[in-house]
Amino acid sequence: MSEFLQHLINMLVLGGTYALLGIGLTLIFGIMNVVNFTHGVLYTFGAYIMFIVVHQLGVNFFLALPLAVMAGWLLGAAIELTLLRPLRGSDIDTTMLVMIGAWIAMQSGALWIWGGVAKSVTTPFPEAPLVLGPVSVSWLRLFVLAAAAMLIVVTYLLINRTKLGCAMRATFQDQDTASLMGVNVDLIYTSTFAIGSSLAAAAGALLGPVYVIFPQMGDLAAVKAFAIVILGGLGNITGAVIGGFILALAEELGAYVSSGYRDAMGFLIIIAVLIFKPTGLFARSERVG
Repeated sequence: MSEFLQHLINMLVLGGTYALLGIGLTLIFGIMNVVNFTHGVLYTFGAYIMFIVVHQLGVNFFLALPLAVMAGWLLGAAIELTLLRPLRGSDIDTTMLVMIGAWIAMQSGALWIWGGVAKSVTTPFPEAPLVLGPVSVSWLRLFVLAAAAMLIVVTYLLINRTKLGCAMRATFQDQDTASLMGVNVDLIYTSTFAIGSSLAAAAGALLGPVYVIFPQMGDLAAVKAFAIVILGGLGNITGAVIGGFILALAEELGAYVSSGYRDAMGFLIIIAVLIFKPTGLFARSERVG
């Protein structure tokens, strides 16, 4: 039982960061109809920014996280302005090819800049874990869970309680009508891609200190992000959050049996969903935010 509770806590930590990845990816697809293949590189970018800010600039660990999120926001805005805006109105195949090229170029650039040696981030948390009865959890993982939950709540409030979020949801439902009502669609697209990118960078910045950082670390994260979006239904933000926790639970149950089945269990669920409910577990009859 204690081992099961330990896996359950790990599921909550992973689920929060997976939800951030899924929200960012489904937000971009839902509003812009763009399959963002650079999502994994943005995840890696957030982790490396965390390393640079903490170790090379000497910034406080807790201040480094919002800086990594802001860096992801800026990089996402730059990608949208330089690569996606000139392709506005192009078919989805052309956009996908461009984004795949951007993913390969950015990953190669990360390898060239930072090298292939794995790096780790020093944290201010004590090494001794917090012991709660039969379960022990590191203070760093508790911080990751709390920070991920806070970012999910902030994103929810942004989408549902702000003027920008209202404009994003209007663009999501009907771009032409939103434009006629005075919504600056170009600004919404840039903001959407920037927000989605910042969430991917936040996930990398949170999990980077938990594991190690290397240029290819975002590849598996990107695959999992697509899996989460498939689980939750394309364009469904709430579904992406739930899908993130479902995937984390499946991985932890797989690890409970054997660590070798950790990633396989999650993707077995994806295969089952695609067979029995291809639109996702939480797909809606119409595209709404």
